[in-house]
Amino acid sequence: MGTTKRLWRWRSNPLRRHEDVVEAWVVLTVWVIVAVAGAFAGLVTARGAEHEFAEQRAHRHAVQAVLLTDAPHDVTAHWSTDGRVRGSVRWTAPDGTPRSGQTLVDGGLKAGALVTVWQDDQGRLALSPPMSSAEGHVEAALFGAAAALAVAAPVFGAGVFARARLDRLRMAHWDQEWDRVGPQWGPKTG
Repeated sequence: MGTTKRLWRWRSNPLRRHEDVVEAWVVLTVWVIVAVAGAFAGLVTARGAEHEFAEQRAHRHAVQAVLLTDAPHDVTAHWSTDGRVRGSVRWTAPDGTPRSGQTLVDGGLKAGALVTVWQDDQGRLALSPPMSSAEGHVEAALFGAAAALAVAAPVFGAGVFARARLDRLRMAHWDQEWDRVGPQWGPKTG
């Protein structure tokens, strides 16, 4: 009985209008697109993010560096909110050449302090360590969910718009039918 009620728009009956059949197909199409395209976009995005995070884990390496200048205590003057400030550091690249650059270090350190920095395979500094495997899974899942939502929302909105248009068309047809049938029931009041 439940399935029969849900499929009433496709059954042949004298009360079924063309708009009802179109609405049934619109609803079915929207849900199929939302399910298939949303799942596909979510999976592709999550897999791509997982791959990117795994690449970062494989190609970023911790290395000891020497702080070249004092790191200030005043965090409000810098853009980091976790107590880390930009500081100039010197480190040795994987090919053995000395390098220098700026990265985030703990505030209040004195020049000459040893800090741990992250570099890629070419010796370029990264501002942050790579995400752990667990963090990468969570982040990839969030990216996937956002991608699925980004695909589903406009499709769902288009379905709502189409159904609203169909409702206006149904109301217009009911008005036309009432204009034909109403006078047979007697004079209008008011």
